[in-house]
Amino acid sequence: MDVLVEIRHLFFWYGQRLVLEDINFDIKRGDFLAILGPNGSGKTTLLKCILGLLKPQKGEIKLFGVPVEEFSEKWRLGYVPQRAIALVDPVFPLSVEEVVGFGLLPKKKFPRFLARADKDAILKALKQVEMENYLHQRISKLSGGQQQRVFIARALVSRPEILILDEPTTGIDAATQERFYDLLAEFNQKGLTIVIVTHDIGIVNKHVKQVACLNRRLVYHGTHEEFCSSPRLQQIIGEHHLVIHRH
Repeated sequence: MDVLVEIRHLFFWYGQRLVLEDINFDIKRGDFLAILGPNGSGKTTLLKCILGLLKPQKGEIKLFGVPVEEFSEKWRLGYVPQRAIALVDPVFPLSVEEVVGFGLLPKKKFPRFLARADKDAILKALKQVEMENYLHQRISKLSGGQQQRVFIARALVSRPEILILDEPTTGIDAATQERFYDLLAEFNQKGLTIVIVTHDIGIVNKHVKQVACLNRRLVYHGTHEEFCSSPRLQQIIGEHHLVIHRH
């Protein structure tokens, strides 16, 4: 199985505060990986290091075999940031089509104009998330769940090999969350590698295949089944609730 992301002996500090300590694991093609941990455990920091948005003080990350600082094919990673919905300006009249089109810019050279083929790619991405009928709607007029689907389409439009999501269901009701995760599972079944950061560990009981649990250090990395049956489970999750049976 192809290793898409290699993380070796990763350390990261914010000033004097050690946030990530000696992190080592791989993300393989076809994984559906949930990165879990309490607030402040380093989950978002780890993602930003993988994406090249933060530079670790020690250690190495490789994307598709290339050191992250040398990796130029950013379109191969789709990213939905934490609180993406909060980025929507209710005053600025961006359409759904324009928001998704931003996902094509990393592939383009200046001047960055959208061609007919790009319009087709935008429509295809919206169809994948069942939002094609909202192409010309202002994104600020959509519900939170609809907006989140648009941001997924923006991440998918460049046809990435890895989809990375950071707390993607914050502020979304439970029923919409369930449909959202079912949609991610469909993408994974079609071959897309998915990495999702969350502190709501209830997500692991249905779709994910692997779990990485962070609390500054990597406390656990392995399959969902092993995680649920681990005798150290209570130590790993603390006071969080976890339904360990899939349904």
